[in-house]
Amino acid sequence: MDDAAAKLYLPQDRPPKTGEVFRNPDLALSLQQVAQHGRDGFYRGQLADKILAAMKRRGGPMDAQDLAEYSSEWVEPISTTYRDWTVYELPPNGQGIAALEMLNIMEKFPLGQKDFSFGSSKTLHVEIEAKKLAYADLLKYIGDPHGQKLPVQLLLSKDRAAERAKLINPDHANCEVAATEMPAGSDTTYLTVVDRDGNMVSLIQSNYDSFGSGIVAPGTGFVLHNRGALFSLESVSPNLLAGRKRPLHTIIPAFAQKGDLRTAFGIMGGWNQSQAHAQFIADLVDYKMNIQAALEAPRFAKYSFTGCDLLMENRFPGKVVPELTAKGHKIQIVGTFSAAVGGGQAVQRDFATGINYGASDPRKDGAAVPELPLEDGTH
Repeated sequence: MDDAAAKLYLPQDRPPKTGEVFRNPDLALSLQQVAQHGRDGFYRGQLADKILAAMKRRGGPMDAQDLAEYSSEWVEPISTTYRDWTVYELPPNGQGIAALEMLNIMEKFPLGQKDFSFGSSKTLHVEIEAKKLAYADLLKYIGDPHGQKLPVQLLLSKDRAAERAKLINPDHANCEVAATEMPAGSDTTYLTVVDRDGNMVSLIQSNYDSFGSGIVAPGTGFVLHNRGALFSLESVSPNLLAGRKRPLHTIIPAFAQKGDLRTAFGIMGGWNQSQAHAQFIADLVDYKMNIQAALEAPRFAKYSFTGCDLLMENRFPGKVVPELTAKGHKIQIVGTFSAAVGGGQAVQRDFATGINYGASDPRKDGAAVPELPLEDGTH
């Protein structure tokens, strides 16, 4: 952490104590700039000058033109069908495509039917192996779509999923799916909301590491993120580090719908997110859970892209662990409602009845908060 960051986050040379008031007047001034000048209040002017000065002191290559020319984008979501539901994710440079590919592979197996009950070793084996295959593709083929053609439609095709599904050996875990390792990240915030008219927002944000880069540009009141750590240095990777390029991104808000039901959801946890999304959708679709039950259901997580290591919560049936171990999975048991498998939020709207639902994962510190009715009984 640099001097400006220490001054900001360690007032009186120590972390604030519980109940102590933390003041950040520099952040108030930064937010005021954005409120008064919109995007130019951040990407140009005083605030941009402060950020660029901090970068220059550390030998960073970013210049005023880089900031001034950046713009957010409106993009079309990518989607796939899973049984009779449609699931939507953000397109690359995000990892949401891995969740959709996982679901396409899982769809080739009779989850929810005889011998594939919830939490059984057969079900979990399919989901785990589908995760490995989808994430191997993610790492090999996905990066910033600008300036290069990515095989998005191929990776989302049902025919390709059928071929990938054939690679799953029902009796043995695959420990050598081609992929490389990626650094882990944390400290993501997700929120979702549905209003009285059924409009939905699914939003996610992350600094990547706890305090991002650990760099605070003096006078700004906020830490700069370090999402660029997710770039690759492999020359053949579509995620190769380069100027004017965005890295492969972990954070993915999502939607799903079936008929009159619309769901907005997200599950935090770095590279856990796509695999957690696929498990959540399977719980909704194959095992007929409501959104709260689907968030609470025990999950697995595999943060690495190689090997057979696996995290599993301790709430799965007792016989599952030895059965999966016999297939070659190397399992580490984590606690009840463990943050290691991510935590999420969800809302749902039934347009047939006009009823909204909210759900919050006990693994995180969020809450499902309904809007109270007005005095005249309306919402």
